[in-house]
Amino acid sequence: MSNPALPSEKVHTQCCIVGGGPAGMMLGLLLARSGVQVVVLEKHADFFRDFRGDTIHPSTLELLYELGCLDEFLKVPHQPMSSLTVSINGKIVDGPDFSHLPTHCKFVAFTPQWHFLDFIARQGKRYPTFDLRMNAEAVGLIEQDGRIAGVKVDAADHEIEIHADLVVGADGRGSTVRQLAGMQVEDFGVPIDVLWFRLPKNANSPSGEPSFGYFKNGLMMILIDRGDYWQAAHIIPKGGLDELKSRGLEAFRQRIVDLVPIVKEAIPAVDDWDKVKLLSVQVNRLPQWSRPGLLCIGDCAHAMSPAGGIGVNIAIQDAVATANLFAEKLREEKLTDADLHLVQKRREWAIRWTQNVQLLLHRKLLNPAKIQKPGDDSLPLGPRLVGKIPFLRQLIARVVGIGFCPEHVRTSEYRPRA
Repeated sequence: MSNPALPSEKVHTQCCIVGGGPAGMMLGLLLARSGVQVVVLEKHADFFRDFRGDTIHPSTLELLYELGCLDEFLKVPHQPMSSLTVSINGKIVDGPDFSHLPTHCKFVAFTPQWHFLDFIARQGKRYPTFDLRMNAEAVGLIEQDGRIAGVKVDAADHEIEIHADLVVGADGRGSTVRQLAGMQVEDFGVPIDVLWFRLPKNANSPSGEPSFGYFKNGLMMILIDRGDYWQAAHIIPKGGLDELKSRGLEAFRQRIVDLVPIVKEAIPAVDDWDKVKLLSVQVNRLPQWSRPGLLCIGDCAHAMSPAGGIGVNIAIQDAVATANLFAEKLREEKLTDADLHLVQKRREWAIRWTQNVQLLLHRKLLNPAKIQKPGDDSLPLGPRLVGKIPFLRQLIARVVGIGFCPEHVRTSEYRPRA
């Protein structure tokens, strides 16, 4: 609701993107690079959110190469990993091997997402048509003649009405835009949740630990080395946090140490349940990604599970496809509502295949109700085969690192005539 005590601003632009995550920022950069007037709205004052995807896959690094900024990005603090291993009941098993991919970077770059988003923002600000608004929260949609024609925004000290030829919802799995537009997702159900927490490192902490994932006695955890601390992701049954809390914090800490012994000295830092954040895992998608004047992309259109760490890169692929299809039409004011289904038409089959693979993994491997029980220290058949057959490691790396429908930058840098 409008507050008459606050000053107001009216903005007219060709595209308004709600959400400053990977999909929104990449789309904003690509459109501005193509000469499109674009406003990107980020409701927070900065990009610093600790529990966001850390993985920049080879497909995304290839896009940065195509944009001519890969070398600059590789100066951002990151950890390259050309292969991943997992520890299953104490046995080290080789996982995906990215070193054979047909990309310039044959590795996954682990970097906090705020570094990546800051980098994309800096690239966008090189273009005069790129307008990034921080502390700007979308609170309403402007409708005219049955179509979405803009966004109502609460900024830090004033209100904004942004009128746009196209509104893009890129505000994640809890999308405000999607809710305001009355769009309902189809949910496929996932049997897990994830607990995120930090574990500090000190001079005595082991370095060069080869394992990325840990499976033992029916428990699972991912450990990401961020230099001076570990980012931990502990997989639990859906809705299982209350049961863990009922057993007490000390029992939880012992559970983690039993699973990953190298964090024994670090685990006392988890001295309060407030330091353990719950990520409710979802796999869903919209039956229709658009309505007149509005397009949804990324998690706003289809939430991915953490399996494979591919959510960031899938969202970025959506952004590239959108820019490829719409940049010229937006710049020349020729985009029509009939065009908006084209993004879903191009991207949906890859999303379906990816989600189907993730759901299969959750049923067969990442399901606490299905995997090994305490006392069973055998190595499952699947990991045994993957560990012994290089082709399978390379195949998994291609699915994870590149995906089913890799997009490439087809737009060119716009240079207006003098």
